[in-house]
Amino acid sequence: MKLLGENGRMYGYEITQKVKEITKGELNITEGALYPALHKLEAEGLLDVEVEKVDNRLRKYYKLTESGQTETVNRLAELEEFIKNMQSIVNPKLSY
Repeated sequence: MKLLGENGRMYGYEITQKVKEITKGELNITEGALYPALHKLEAEGLLDVEVEKVDNRLRKYYKLTESGQTETVNRLAELEEFIKNMQSIVNPKLSY
């Protein structure tokens, strides 16, 4: 969701490649993991889908809805809090 918020709209393969690029190849998202997540977000009304013909193939572009933008902020805040708590458990000597 964060990538879509930053890039406006993206298609599935583009998302997988961007994640791979950002993580220097450490994180590879498979189609089997990505598309069910995208479909779930679409069903929840957090994503809009636009279909375009590119090189005689149909390509689905995903973009955040207005509620998707709000939910992205909320989920990122929750994730940051979770990471902070996990870091406190893993290394209690550091205070965050």
